[in-house]
Amino acid sequence: MADTSLETNQPLKPKAKKPRSRLTLKQSKYMFVYLCLLVPLIFYVTIRFIPTLYTFNIGFHEWNILSPEKPFVGMDNYVALFQDPVFRKSLFNTFIFIAFGVTGQVVIGLGVALLLQRINTFVGIFRVIYFIPYVTSIVAVSWVFRWLFMNNGFVNEMLTNLGLPAQLFLNSPNQAIYIIIATMVWQALGFQMVIFLAGLENIPKIFYEAAEVDGASSWHKFKSITLPLLNPTIVFSVVIGSINFIQVSFTQVVNMSVDSAGGPLQSTLTIVVYIYQLAFRQFSMGMASAATVVLFLIVLATTVIQMKVLSKKFDY
Repeated sequence: MADTSLETNQPLKPKAKKPRSRLTLKQSKYMFVYLCLLVPLIFYVTIRFIPTLYTFNIGFHEWNILSPEKPFVGMDNYVALFQDPVFRKSLFNTFIFIAFGVTGQVVIGLGVALLLQRINTFVGIFRVIYFIPYVTSIVAVSWVFRWLFMNNGFVNEMLTNLGLPAQLFLNSPNQAIYIIIATMVWQALGFQMVIFLAGLENIPKIFYEAAEVDGASSWHKFKSITLPLLNPTIVFSVVIGSINFIQVSFTQVVNMSVDSAGGPLQSTLTIVVYIYQLAFRQFSMGMASAATVVLFLIVLATTVIQMKVLSKKFDY
């Protein structure tokens, strides 16, 4: 009789590996994406977010870097700020920068974009020419314009040749701030031009064709089609321009003013320069942090107000 029992000494066959499911592969892809996003997130939190929160804490202390004692003073730093006439002057100058600078950037940038949209030849060359100042060193541009508007500079030489009186320009408390604003508008014009060109290219041509059939003039097409459909671009341009004029004005003021303190007679002093003087000239980090918080609130309020006032929806 044959032995039908199983042989127990035979080696077991290894089980075949199950193929990875699609869900596992998908999860691994998401894991890779999250890991890639985690690196800049950690950088942002450690370099930007945590120091920002710490600034609020410093603003409530008498924080002099030369003193080991940093007592808690509550709102005293903020009260001292608004009692300081120099701080109030810097606030006033900052709003002048925003009002005249942003308006000039938006109006001139839109005008240049409209003109460039109408030409068919050498378009790339003109765009490069207008964009070059934006990528040029701010310090270099500031010193070139400072040389142009010196008492014996090129502009006064031209005025004298035309029989006009020479001007003080950067040495005048009434003219210096507007010379710096004009410099900033000129340098940022290329950025505004590119933004508005992108917005103009997104407007469907069919609207203009329909308006031409109805006999609309160029002004009516601009007022009724271009401006309404360009509203999101205008809002973006105004918000970004305002933030830049608040933050970036430091370099131009320091390099173009007759002194680095925003002269003459603090006529070009902005809140950013004021914060720098408090922190690194007077070593009063508590007051400087309080002024930084005020600057943050100004940027936040300006952005929210501009978006609420300027943002409009148009349906065609």
